[in-house]
Amino acid sequence: MSDSDDDRTVSRRTLLRASAGTAALSAIGSARADDGNERDDLARRFDRDCPDATIEPSMAHCEGASMEGCADDHPRTVALQSAVADALERRYPDVDALLEAGYKPYFDTLETGDDSWSHWLNPAFIGDGDLLEPERPESVLVDNETWRSIGVMFIATQDGTAVAPPAVYGEDAELCSPWHAHTGLPGRFAWWFYRQTYEGAAADGDLEFPCRTPCMLHVWTVDHPESVYAHDAPPREDRDVDPADEPTFDTDAVPGEDDLGWAALPEAVVPDELPADLAPFDPSGFDPFGIDLGL
Repeated sequence: MSDSDDDRTVSRRTLLRASAGTAALSAIGSARADDGNERDDLARRFDRDCPDATIEPSMAHCEGASMEGCADDHPRTVALQSAVADALERRYPDVDALLEAGYKPYFDTLETGDDSWSHWLNPAFIGDGDLLEPERPESVLVDNETWRSIGVMFIATQDGTAVAPPAVYGEDAELCSPWHAHTGLPGRFAWWFYRQTYEGAAADGDLEFPCRTPCMLHVWTVDHPESVYAHDAPPREDRDVDPADEPTFDTDAVPGEDDLGWAALPEAVVPDELPADLAPFDPSGFDPFGIDLGL
């Protein structure tokens, strides 16, 4: 990282640790709680003009979304899950295949240990006009222990702009449209970071920190006790997948033995640095509640 005020940069790892650190603060309580000026100031910085936004992780249903009509045994759900499973098996079975297909790591979830998982995003598929397309999923969900794909996440955007998502099936009381958006700081920051890093949003003059992410929809291909469309990942005991083969990229990490994370991936996967003046905060000094975030 450069020490120059004119050419200061923030490392990718520092920014992502900052994102995880802000989410970890949820264990302390909502940033909206009135227990100190620092917390109030932080909330105002990130929640300005965003009435639903929070510092801690949170989500909201998209307009018109509903889980009421969703059923795992509905023919449309079965068909969609089967098509997704087939595409993952043929084209995107593991991290090696994802990197080859142009997917980028998006470590915005906080689960660690046995239940850890991650999103992988493909800039070529995001905003291409094809929604709910199993062969071109905007994001693939990966089990961090085995490095295997265990589902997908569809993202409703068009040319970089969030759009109204389509229902999976049904209408009224039988509507199945389980789309959600992230309104908490970790998810919002991760989406902002993705757009700046991979879509070059800043080059187009778009530096705005979002109030929420676009609408997103999960489809899990492993058994899930809640739903095929559940927001959270299935517990470890339901992820019946073998570790991926030894990756072809240079790494000392081993699937099934080492958790997938930034340290396991080659440096060339994402840019090392992002101009510090693009960041919505200075992560090197980000310590809103007097907690050492390890930055």
